[in-house]
Amino acid sequence: MSSGDKSLPNETVNIDIVVATARDSSSDALLRDLQRTRNHIKYIWPVPEMLPADTDVIFCDFLPDLPSRLPWLPGEPKAALVVLLAPGMTVDLDLLRKTAPEAVLHRPFTTSAVLSSLVLARSRFTYERRLRSRLEKLDVTLRTMRSVERAKTILMNTRKIDEDEAYGFLRRQAMQRRVSVGAIAAAIVDADDLMG
Repeated sequence: MSSGDKSLPNETVNIDIVVATARDSSSDALLRDLQRTRNHIKYIWPVPEMLPADTDVIFCDFLPDLPSRLPWLPGEPKAALVVLLAPGMTVDLDLLRKTAPEAVLHRPFTTSAVLSSLVLARSRFTYERRLRSRLEKLDVTLRTMRSVERAKTILMNTRKIDEDEAYGFLRRQAMQRRVSVGAIAAAIVDADDLMG
């Protein structure tokens, strides 16, 4: 991939990249390769106590306390992480697992390895973010369904009606109030819980 190469995926174009690594000829090559992608590159050294959260990709040296420097909770990353390893470095695999990088890049850096790790990290990160979003939506849907089922049961017991009539009641109330059936169901469940 060359300067201005059109083959970079859309998710790796016009993004913010932070590079946190000791300055040497290898890191200079890394910075040059990343600058050729025409993204926004910010170099920081030494690695701050907390890496910036307002970025898309972080290239960072593998430090013993790296997990504590990440500005997010484990399992909820805010940026793609590429861990940079020194030549001949003994890697603590448990620490690497806890750090949960999207890619690992070994020194000396080559252009193809830098660009491959950028594409891999960013695409993995965006894919996992989409999956998390879907899981959150499914979780909301499941909670709503449980609430609707519980509200129907409450209505069936208090009004002595069947399941279809209970659901019809929920729908009519939702339409009259211009809210979702789930919101009506949640209100009924909350009221029932309040009444004991």
